[in-house]
Amino acid sequence: MTHQRIVLGLVACLVVAQPAWAARLGIHDAAESEQYGRKAGGMIGRGALNVVTCFVDPVVNIVNETKAGPPLVGTLTGVGKGLGCGVLRLGSGAIDLITFWVPGFNGFPVSTSYENCIVTDGRTAAQPATWTTAGSETLPASSWEVPTTEPGAAQAPAMEESKKKWTK
Repeated sequence: MTHQRIVLGLVACLVVAQPAWAARLGIHDAAESEQYGRKAGGMIGRGALNVVTCFVDPVVNIVNETKAGPPLVGTLTGVGKGLGCGVLRLGSGAIDLITFWVPGFNGFPVSTSYENCIVTDGRTAAQPATWTTAGSETLPASSWEVPTTEPGAAQAPAMEESKKKWTK
């Protein structure tokens, strides 16, 4: 009888947590909000969701890596990747739950996808954001932003312009 209750409880958790597999939820957007009340509630929701669903990462990664690679090597890779992602998701959720009240701090979000816990916004570290100058030359985007244009305020470094050579 006790085993049936455990199985029923696990199935209930899977059914309730199912939308987390499907897409980014409103609590993820709320947790990244600049409004304090919305951010605090969003971080509590995102933290609770990550803590409750951290066990999904090992299962998903073991299955995916076993399918992708040789049976033993893929399974072991999936175990390592899944446990790492599960611990990362659990830690992120715990930090959200502990620090939801800190103004201006939005936690350390992990991916909403259980297949790759590192990617958070569709870009990887190997694919930095880019921006285009007036001459349509593509350059990496700077993470340094100019806070103000007031005199005496810090300004972004000036870009070197190409020097033109004059010929007769």
